[in-house]
Amino acid sequence: MKTYKLALASTLALALAACADEAETENAMTADETAMAEDATAPGTIVEVAQNDGQFSTLVEAVTAAELAETLSGEGPFTVFAPTNDAFAKLPEGTVETLTTEETEQLGTILQYHVVDGVTDAAALTQAIEGAGEGGYEVETLGGGTLTAMVQDGSVVLTDAAGNTSTVTATDVMASNGIVHVIDTVLMPE
Repeated sequence: MKTYKLALASTLALALAACADEAETENAMTADETAMAEDATAPGTIVEVAQNDGQFSTLVEAVTAAELAETLSGEGPFTVFAPTNDAFAKLPEGTVETLTTEETEQLGTILQYHVVDGVTDAAALTQAIEGAGEGGYEVETLGGGTLTAMVQDGSVVLTDAAGNTSTVTATDVMASNGIVHVIDTVLMPE
């Protein structure tokens, strides 16, 4: 009878150990699956975020033509004021085609005027504008130019070097290497 109890106890112990190992394996697989799911939903780089949003197809074409895709896919971090397709459509007819085929250096200058070093979310930008007073908050761009940011009628409005304005229509689109704010007009450095 003792042998039978010992055998039963040993079998039960092995079964419990096997169940514990199986549960650990299931938990490990669940953790791996969770990590993979998180990676799949994590935002891509600024360029990838733009590529995945149809309203930025002209911007993606321009970034590619100006050979800035590698830079904007780099470590960053960057804040990008991203013009939509409709913003590019406001330019005089033929401008986008000329810039993307013949004037790519000028296009690069224009695009860098939309990029700021570091991450500035909407709350930080609004706070900086409020702290700057009536003249607005000056934002230094990656291209070395300056934008002036102000709040007008409850929206952030950027004024470029030429005196043109662009309204921020959406904010805080996260990317793995920065943040994107959507604007309704292409900004010009001069």
